Amino acid sequence: MPLPMTFPQTGRLGQWLIGVALIALITLVGCSEPPAPDQPQNALTTPQVTPPTSDLPDQRIVEVDSTAPTSTLVVEHATLVLTGGKIATVDPELGNQQAIALKGHRIVAVGSNEEISTYIGPTTQVINLSGRTVIPGFIEGHGHYLSLGRARQILDLSTAKNWGDVVGQVAVAVDKAQPGEWIFGRGWHQEKWNSAAEDTNSGTDEIIDGVPANDSLNAVSQNNPVYLGHASGHAAYANDAALAAAGINKDTPNPAGGTIVHKANGLPSGLLRENAQDAVENAIVIYDKRLSPEEKLATLREQSDLAAREALRHGVTSFHDAGASFETIDFFKSLEDQNALPIRLYVMVRGESNEQMAKLLPKYRMLAGDNDFLTVRSIKRQIDGALGAHGAWLLEPYVDMPSTPGLVLEPVEDIARTAELALEHGYQVNTHAIGTRANRETLDLYERVWNQAAAKEAEPDAPVTTQPGKDLRWRIEHAQHIHPDDVPRFGALGVIAAMQGVHCTSDGPWIASRLGEERTKVTSYPWRTLIETGAIIGNGTDVPVEPIDAIASFYSTVTRMTNTGEAFYPEHVMTRDEALASYTLNNAYAAFEEQHKGSLTPGKLADLVVLSQDILTVPDEQLKNTMVDYTLVGGEIKYARSGAN
Repeated sequence: MPLPMTFPQTGRLGQWLIGVALIALITLVGCSEPPAPDQPQNALTTPQVTPPTSDLPDQRIVEVDSTAPTSTLVVEHATLVLTGGKIATVDPELGNQQAIALKGHRIVAVGSNEEISTYIGPTTQVINLSGRTVIPGFIEGHGHYLSLGRARQILDLSTAKNWGDVVGQVAVAVDKAQPGEWIFGRGWHQEKWNSAAEDTNSGTDEIIDGVPANDSLNAVSQNNPVYLGHASGHAAYANDAALAAAGINKDTPNPAGGTIVHKANGLPSGLLRENAQDAVENAIVIYDKRLSPEEKLATLREQSDLAAREALRHGVTSFHDAGASFETIDFFKSLEDQNALPIRLYVMVRGESNEQMAKLLPKYRMLAGDNDFLTVRSIKRQIDGALGAHGAWLLEPYVDMPSTPGLVLEPVEDIARTAELALEHGYQVNTHAIGTRANRETLDLYERVWNQAAAKEAEPDAPVTTQPGKDLRWRIEHAQHIHPDDVPRFGALGVIAAMQGVHCTSDGPWIASRLGEERTKVTSYPWRTLIETGAIIGNGTDVPVEPIDAIASFYSTVTRMTNTGEAFYPEHVMTRDEALASYTLNNAYAAFEEQHKGSLTPGKLADLVVLSQDILTVPDEQLKNTMVDYTLVGGEIKYARSGAN
């Protein structure tokens, strides 16, 4: 394999390698004199590179043509070259270049058009960028992979403009269904409807907490259970048939961490918040037992294929899957073994008891290797719910629901035990925390567990330190609303803020209705102060909560512009370079994979995206027009936009 080359820097290692190559050439051709002063010097120079780590292939081999002039360093031809554009490497030592050469699944060189032309051989595929921009493949920093595929199999309620639209879609689905068949959908969000719930149901449904009861839903689906997930995933509508299947009635108590909303007459309204959804979902598990093992596997394969297709279309080459059971991980492993995973997955263990994890974590730990498509080395926990469903755990009560500060979905002490297991077995902990209290409790928990572990290992008089956090790279997923006192703790502790830019602009117009203006201003999405105090921020979409549109989330990150035309506290925007790093190199770091991906550095995986325009320079108002022309994973073109050159 050829030496990875960059231009125009020549470091000590590069100088040493050139010396070795020249000595080899001199030995091969029997030359005992240096080249004449006017003889052309090497057109290529070698980079400042770190010697390969043990899990990367050795890149220090060059092919030498003994018939060539002794002053020319000959390189092996690339399998693919992209030239004539802007290569945004996201590597501060390399900056922006004009062309890039790939060999197999790795990058071998970046540089000028002329320099990279030496890598073009008779079998090299060449893409003329015609001024387009190449960036590292987007890494979805927090999403739900199979849920993305499932969202393409059921009713898409994300475009519903009001409650009437939701009921209308269900009515159409019922007309096509058999009696007793369940109807599923997801994506509705009452705060995004074009008019208040009171104005969209013709007075037929009672309104509770700003959301209609399920009466009109029952009218169109008397013989079919209906279950419709909120866009956030933290609430759902169920019609009476679905509630009956779950055993929920007017006397059913609220479960821990959940709320069954009731109408004035005491009957369930159909709205289930947070853990109250579990009873219906358990009924769905029973319903799904009608499927044969082959049918279940086919459904999962379709979900994976649909998810990958959607991801690749948006330039996503790696995906942090925020929660999979051991059984689902087995399914992913089978796909990887069959070369049937089109994008790379970084999977968080989810939904397993501490007892099960104590037994099985060692077996399921899978670290990133050469051209791997499945990594498992993290655990997902969830301390609170979502702000929209009044489930985020706050330091103070909601302004529009003063009776509650939110919900605790999983006991803190149970999460603490998970953290101890993670330390024991070499796993990262990634805890969902949205509200101010949830973020503080999670930071406290991490610090406490680290201190306890350090104290056990230290000598009796040794000081306790929290420095292990920087090596462990534990994360807080979402990190949306943070008290100012807790913001600098992220950087100090080495806790990664795994946020989603698009959540800020999607939720921005209604956050103050939950928190009030002042609390919103000082706690919500404080990206700039997180960065200034040393925190690393990852980015993503939380798909299918939001579409897996990396360009849209990038736009949100650099503008904080909401659909109302107003920017949500724009003093916290990221720069274009910061935003691109948050979606590439930072997410690679958050998965311990920065040596493999996240920048277009020679030696790294050839995961990259060709964009129709330069997202680092075009005006804000043009960013949303950016199209993904090509998506490459491991040097292979996995997506090509119809009409792209």
